[in-house]
Amino acid sequence: MIRPRVLMRNLGRMILITGLAMLSCLFWSVLYREESGFGIAYATLFTIVVGFIFTKLGSQSGDMSYKESLAVVSLGWLVASVFGSLPYIITGYLPSLADAWFETVSGFTTTGASVVTDVESWPRGLLFWRSMTHWLGGMGIIALFVAIISIGVRANQLFKAEVPGPTADKISPRIRETAKSLWKTYILITAACVFSLILAGMEPFDAMCHSFATLATGGFSTKNASIAYYTNPAIHWIIILFMFLSGVNFSLHFIALRKRKFMVYWQNAEFRFYTAIALMAAAAAAISLHNTQTMPGWEKPIRDACFQVVSIMTTTGFATADYDKWPALASGVIFLMFFTGGCAGSTGGCIKPGRYIILFKRALIEVKKMIHPRAMYPLRYQGKALPEALVTNVLQFFFLYIFLLAAGMAILNAAGLDVMSSLSAAAACLGNIGPGFGLVGPTQNYAFITDGGKFTLGFLMLVGRLEIFPLLVLFLPEFWRE
Repeated sequence: MIRPRVLMRNLGRMILITGLAMLSCLFWSVLYREESGFGIAYATLFTIVVGFIFTKLGSQSGDMSYKESLAVVSLGWLVASVFGSLPYIITGYLPSLADAWFETVSGFTTTGASVVTDVESWPRGLLFWRSMTHWLGGMGIIALFVAIISIGVRANQLFKAEVPGPTADKISPRIRETAKSLWKTYILITAACVFSLILAGMEPFDAMCHSFATLATGGFSTKNASIAYYTNPAIHWIIILFMFLSGVNFSLHFIALRKRKFMVYWQNAEFRFYTAIALMAAAAAAISLHNTQTMPGWEKPIRDACFQVVSIMTTTGFATADYDKWPALASGVIFLMFFTGGCAGSTGGCIKPGRYIILFKRALIEVKKMIHPRAMYPLRYQGKALPEALVTNVLQFFFLYIFLLAAGMAILNAAGLDVMSSLSAAAACLGNIGPGFGLVGPTQNYAFITDGGKFTLGFLMLVGRLEIFPLLVLFLPEFWRE
């Protein structure tokens, strides 16, 4: 039986983390003497007070049960999104609850879909909070929660329920140490991205915000034109590199940096597949752009193709070009990237190359069984035979992913969007990508969608970020009864 006071205590701690993170935005508001700083301060104070009250009223007795840990993961993202929307509402920049919640969920889930039509008119304190929600959600609010707070034996369930992918790698026998190591690696690579962008000529504030969005594979920019605002090719290539690195399992980064074993990347089957997809897709898009003569020479077609392929594949969603107007082959390649994703254990969302490897291998086994029906073919991944339960989980994930995509598309269709816009909006939000095609293309936003449509897309963002199962389990009556 789920104990409400246990949930209250742990959710209170997560609300406290959200409120403390808001404090960082006040620095920019004070520095630039922004009136919106008062609204951010009120939102911060209210969030911290509520978090403190919940923590004190909650129960401290015993460890969480397995079901309680699942509830904390899913409800934790929901409460963080609710309280995280307060700065937008109180300052009046997004007074609509639907808009503020949509923007906050998009931030925490690192989707990057936005309802803001003129982001350059926003105060820096709020812009920093948008980017901060990305950065917190990238490595995971729960992973941060596990890293800084001792919560007992169920930390493993919390961590595994949030970390994206069919498997959650542990780089230490203790899950709390694993979460700390991943966050340290995340901070280190973020700092490297910030300094690289500053050296390339980007202002420090913009470099920090764009680095938060890049490492989190989020996509919120401080410029209306996104990365297309910057004409310096060096900035584009730096962001391409760090987007690609952010789509890689962070456990591999930790091992490579800690032990100086850089071959660990190539020894990983998912990384090899991920790299192959990126290279082949970028090559096809670049050739298509060059052959249509819309871009003279090779450098810009290659740069734009690499940028958009890596951006969409890793679910970042930055843009340097309007791929909606690209030639058929190039735009078709980008559309396929909507269903790829980063590696397991990365900050990227979507289906993920590792799952495709398992699906391909399982399909090959089924073909072989047509010839030898009684033969037993173990499905091997990274040299190990996978348990049937994990293979079934991947198959069910793929089915539910397609089902939720179709359901989201149907709802948006009913709300008045055309087929392509509905499909790409549902795919972009479920895959935590951000921009789509048509009415939600890279030069458009989601402001025109009805409130019902925004809540639907917000739900798709959450269910996609939490890998479907942890959120859907909340809708089972027996989850709460037994």
